[in-house]
Amino acid sequence: MKVTAEKNEKVANMIFASIYPLYLNRLEKNGRTKEELNKVIKWFTGFDQDTLQVLIDEKVTFKTFFQKAKIHPNAHMIKGVVCGYRIEEIEDEFELYKQCRRMEKLIDELAKGRKMEKILREEKK
Repeated sequence: MKVTAEKNEKVANMIFASIYPLYLNRLEKNGRTKEELNKVIKWFTGFDQDTLQVLIDEKVTFKTFFQKAKIHPNAHMIKGVVCGYRIEEIEDEFELYKQCRRMEKLIDELAKGRKMEKILREEKK
């Protein structure tokens, strides 16, 4: 599927705090924890627990969320399909949409029971 400007804008304006509980609920149903979710988000965005909570409390949009994030240098290693979109094929002009899908891919992997060492990608030495 192709990302459209409208789709990108819709995601940009979504409130992170309204989606976070959905991520958490999905993970807890699969035996994972809030700590694991936050660890994955911290790896991807650089946000520690306190910063993440402030962003949730302030009800920031995904646009603001990703503007404040320091995306991990290995984020380019996150590949695959999420919600019908192949991450590596999302155009650079839709960077925010790509970041959102990358984070969802990490959360999907966590929900499916993948080991944390595999989720938190490291360059092969």
